[in-house]
Formats: sequence, structure tokens, C-alpha cells
Amino acid sequence: MVSRRGFAVTLGLGVLSRPLTARAQRAATVTRVGFLWPGSRLPDPEWPWQFLPELRTRGWVEGQNIAIDWRFAEGSADRLNEFATDLVRLRVDAICAVSSASVQAAGNATKTIPIIAIDLETDPVSKGLAVSLARPRGNVTGLFLDVPELTGKWLQLLAEMVPRLSRVAVLWDAALDRTPLRATDVLAQSQGMQLQILEVRGPSDFNAAFQAATRRRAGALMVMQSPDLDVHQKLIVELAAASRLPTIAMFERFVEAGGLAAYGVNLADLYRGGARFIDKILRGAKPADLPMERPTRFDFVVNLRTAKALGLTIPQSVLMRADRVIR
Repeated sequence: MVSRRGFAVTLGLGVLSRPLTARAQRAATVTRVGFLWPGSRLPDPEWPWQFLPELRTRGWVEGQNIAIDWRFAEGSADRLNEFATDLVRLRVDAICAVSSASVQAAGNATKTIPIIAIDLETDPVSKGLAVSLARPRGNVTGLFLDVPELTGKWLQLLAEMVPRLSRVAVLWDAALDRTPLRATDVLAQSQGMQLQILEVRGPSDFNAAFQAATRRRAGALMVMQSPDLDVHQKLIVELAAASRLPTIAMFERFVEAGGLAAYGVNLADLYRGGARFIDKILRGAKPADLPMERPTRFDFVVNLRTAKALGLTIPQSVLMRADRVIR
């Protein structure tokens, strides 16, 4: 027999436990996603571009039903690996890995947690991440750039902007997979051009690389996409200007810094794509059932001030195709 006092205590504990249980149930429904980035947090007020807005349109609101564990490695490979391991320890439901370095770090840390790649440097098939784009392997899927197709477009644009172009230097991050570079070399030869590979491991190699391009009389420069090279775009632009090398790269901000041209993926569209993949995974899809995708929207930007400084006249036919012209 329970005393009146004992009944009151029991009833009170039961009343107190209900909100605690409800809160615990709500906490249990919050999904966790890791976001692994090799560089620094960017000062863009819309950071990270359209990733969060796209998630919201699909019903995932940070701080309500989804928690995002942001990890920025500040350019440190060791920290990137540590962060990948940390996200696995936190038992996140998925990892959005930006860049080939992040995809590799996440892949080394887990073979079970789904990894959504936003990778503009890797050939996923040659890397063993997929049998084909339609058939991912293991726990990795996402968006991968067709680098040879992009650099083929770069070569075409440079040939239109730089008269009698026959030798093109390529600034290349030595840490990246060389497969796309070999394919680019084949494309250059088919267009009657020679590539000069300027392999660098960091900014301490930049001066020697540009001196080598000058000695070999390169007529233009392509800056192959790499998070490590992105960090030093201002220095690259300055060295290109000093070497009088017309230079093309991936992103619009390179042209804003003084580069001649950029042709590459639209970042907002790219991160919307990553969010779409995350949404599908969180709703129960498996990575192997989600074909890898190529970015579909590209932007072309030209800096006419830089062209004038280099003594180049950009044909009107080229300017008409540009999404933006900096005058």
C-alpha cells in the first residue's frame, strides 16, 4: 500500500518526467550533418552560398530539426583528418565533404556514414569511388567536375583571346590526382598546343614556377582548381601580371582580384546540389543508389582592365558570351 505522501512524490516525479522525456524525444529526432571544409570560413554573408537555404526549402532548418557540425581545417591536412575522425565520433548521419582532400579524409575515417562529395578536382572512377557515375561504390556519392572537359573549354577561350597561342603553362597542385591532367594534355595536343606543367606544393614554389614559364615562353597560364591554390589567388594574380601571362582560372573572384578570365561552376548552384544529395540521404537513400552528378551551370567572366594591361584586344564574339565583363 502506497502512503498518501508516497503517492504524491510518485505523481510529482511522473509529472516532472514527462517534459524531460518529451525533450529527449525531440532531441533524438534532430539529425546531425557534418560539413568538412579544407580552408577557412569565408566572410561571405550568404555563407556557404545556397547550401542552407536549399536545405530549408526541403524542410531541414538548422537549430530545429537539423544540427550541422561545421569543421574548417584552415589549410591544415592534419586538422582535416582530425575533424573527419571527430565527425565520425559524433555519429553524424551524413558528411558533406568539400574538395578532394576532404573526401579522402572522410573516406579514410568511415566506410559506413554517407559522404556527399563536392569535389572539383577528382575523377571518381579512376580514384575507385565509382564503377561509373551511375554506379557509386561504397559510401561516397555527390558532385564531381569533369576536369578535362572544363580545361578543354579553357584552352578554347585562351586561343580566342591570345593570338597565335601555342604553349600554355599549367599551375598544378602536386597533391592532386594527376589523371585529369593527363587527359588535359591530350586535349591540348589535339588543338595544336603544348602544355608546360608547373607543379607546386605551396607558395614557396610559385616564383620558380613563374620563372620557368617565362623561360619556356608560355603564352598563357591555366590555374588548375585546388583549395590550396585558392588561398593564394592574390599572389598568383600578382605573379601572372609581373610575368605578363594571360591567366584563366575557375572562379569569378580570381578575375575580381585581377586575373584575365574565369570559366567555372556556379557556386550557388553547386551547393544547392550538395544540399539536394544530403536531403535524399537523410530521407533514407543509400549513397550507392544515388548516381554521381556533374555541375551543369557555368559562369564566364572577363576582366577588360587586365586585358588592356596585357595589350590584348578581346574579340566581341568572346565578350558576348561572357556572363560578366569587368571594365
